[in-house]
Amino acid sequence: MSGVWVFKNGVFRLVENPQAEASDGRHGKGSSSKRKVLVHLPSGEVVSSYAFLEQVLTGLGWERYYDGDPDLYQFHKHSSIDLISLPKDFSKFNSINMYDIVIKNPNVFHVRDKHDDLIGSEKQKKQKEVVLITTVCLPVPIFHGLAHLKR
Repeated sequence: MSGVWVFKNGVFRLVENPQAEASDGRHGKGSSSKRKVLVHLPSGEVVSSYAFLEQVLTGLGWERYYDGDPDLYQFHKHSSIDLISLPKDFSKFNSINMYDIVIKNPNVFHVRDKHDDLIGSEKQKKQKEVVLITTVCLPVPIFHGLAHLKR
């Protein structure tokens, strides 16, 4: 019996293959555990819209490119031959698009698994759960006087 013990909603359970299981308990490759997010390293923010992405890319010298395919959201740099092409619909923005941005903007962006991206209160909540578990599990010695220390 091997795996990882997971504490969730007040219950411990053994997960034999944690990579194949999503945080909501679903199994398989179609689960959200394989989803990726693009992170802007200087701010630590997840890119959650093209508006934010365009603001960052513009600051890096990229400009919108309007002469290409109308179904794509495109950026180019005058100083290079690079072109970033993204689907118009942000919900179709995938890891291939993310890695394209990372390669063309080194040390500015990073691609991470979505489950690694715990934000604010959720991260603190998970830390509190761990602390609570450790606190409950640690024995505390109780001394009745100092007589046993005299010699």
